[in-house]
Amino acid sequence: MKRRDFIYSSSAAILGGLALSSKAFAFDTKPNSLINGVQIGTITYSFRSLPGSAKQVLQYCVDAGISAIELMGDPAEDFAGKPKNPIDRSTFYVNGKRRKPTDAEKAQMEQYSKDVAEWRETVSMKPFKEFAKMYKKAGVSIYAFKPNAFGTDNTDAEIEYAMRAAKALGAKSVTVELPRDSAQSARLGKLGEKNKMYVGYHLHTTATDTIWDEALAQSPYNSMNLDCGHYIAAGGDNTKESLLKLIEARHDRITSMHIKDRQSKANGAENLSWGEGDTPIKEILTLIRDKKYDIPCTIELEYKVPENSDPVTEVGKCFQFAKGALS
Repeated sequence: MKRRDFIYSSSAAILGGLALSSKAFAFDTKPNSLINGVQIGTITYSFRSLPGSAKQVLQYCVDAGISAIELMGDPAEDFAGKPKNPIDRSTFYVNGKRRKPTDAEKAQMEQYSKDVAEWRETVSMKPFKEFAKMYKKAGVSIYAFKPNAFGTDNTDAEIEYAMRAAKALGAKSVTVELPRDSAQSARLGKLGEKNKMYVGYHLHTTATDTIWDEALAQSPYNSMNLDCGHYIAAGGDNTKESLLKLIEARHDRITSMHIKDRQSKANGAENLSWGEGDTPIKEILTLIRDKKYDIPCTIELEYKVPENSDPVTEVGKCFQFAKGALS
């Protein structure tokens, strides 16, 4: 927590300095992370320890050299006027341990969920289009959108709102964890068909070569948001060779892909700086380049940020690693 506070304070100071510059948020130099036909992007979750307004997140992308992203929900929804959460969830963590919310806090959280659902059912798509226009002007496109709106507790109206918002942002897909209940993936696939929006399902270390099969069979709009690092960390039958074969076999059903460098389960399954783990990042990228697969490759920063660095710098380093692998 102390380290997180330090990063937050340091980032705020940097942004404060930017505000004094005439070039702050001007984006005079547009980024380009399309390398030899392969779109390198990042999920904006990579910047989770930094202040997260729409313009701040955009600044991080430009500074890291990233021209396409998987966008988390908050920056766009806050920009569009989503009700402010009355509960500061950071207070749920004391000395690194999560405490249970009080009855009063539970009641506030339930009411907030209702308020957000009502807002989502009535909000105009105009601010989402304005958000996309601002990002496009700076040279950043949005290929996937990940709001917290695809759970079993979310109404059909909320889910369809999220898909319309994704379309307004210019995204090809929305992303969500693969539901344990196949009825939910069938529901999402059906709504995806209705709204012409792909649903990319993400998995952690439960990933196998066949775990997506049922969802993919349910709808042509159900797809994979394959996390290569988590796949390797799962161990067992998941190997570098099987991962590359899975990409080849399912390339037409993968709408986006998370890239991180994790060790195999046998080696500890840790997240490491790119080039130090067991994920075959170079082989993945060159396969996509050589086969001309239309799969955005998303940097997801999950390794520990060095004390003398920050998330923007580290995302930039990952991009340079990918650029080198593709050159």
